[in-house]
Amino acid sequence: MPCSVLLALRQSSLSRSLQCASKTGVHARPRMPTLAFSRAKSNKAAKKNASGVAPAARPAPFPAPAPAKPVSEAEKESLPWPDYLAIRKNKRRWETAVSIPLTIAGFAGGVAYFGNLEMDPTKPIFNIDPMFVYGFATLGCAGLGYLLGPIVGSACWRTTHRRTMKLIEARDREFHRHIVRNRVDPTAQSATNPVPDFYGENIGSLKDYRQWLRDQARFKRKAFLPED
Repeated sequence: MPCSVLLALRQSSLSRSLQCASKTGVHARPRMPTLAFSRAKSNKAAKKNASGVAPAARPAPFPAPAPAKPVSEAEKESLPWPDYLAIRKNKRRWETAVSIPLTIAGFAGGVAYFGNLEMDPTKPIFNIDPMFVYGFATLGCAGLGYLLGPIVGSACWRTTHRRTMKLIEARDREFHRHIVRNRVDPTAQSATNPVPDFYGENIGSLKDYRQWLRDQARFKRKAFLPED
């Protein structure tokens, strides 16, 4: 075999081996690890800080709620005025509600008792005709029922407020002091200027109490200031 043919075969085999090596070298390139990416980010952040650019400020958190105001022992053991006045108004309703049936019952009892008694016009009672005596006695029974109504109604109302009776009684004493201090002198009243609610019985709310104070002031102006 001539030398030129052998040389051509060697060159062709060498060129093939080089092509295979080049192909395998392209596909075997190593991948960049993710750690390099994180390092690049940290390097960028460090450069920004070094350049004087401040990082973005975080939003401020919501303010903490203010602590509740502590309640003193005196406030815990006292009854608020609006609640006390509402309870007082409810008590008067109880007394009125019981007074009505007791008044009717007293009148009916007087009629049933004195109406069945024998009346002799020839025998007066205390020099008065028996018919008038029995009639007044019947009305007296009705009046007795009317007077017993508030007492019985108050007793029934107390049974429903046993737990708060001490607080209510303390407010009763304080309320009475307010009434005595602010009410007018009843000796200055006249036919055209009567005393407005001397005992404060119609007070059932703070609005009623303010109106009561205005009525007392109006009475004083009419009684002690000269009219034009």
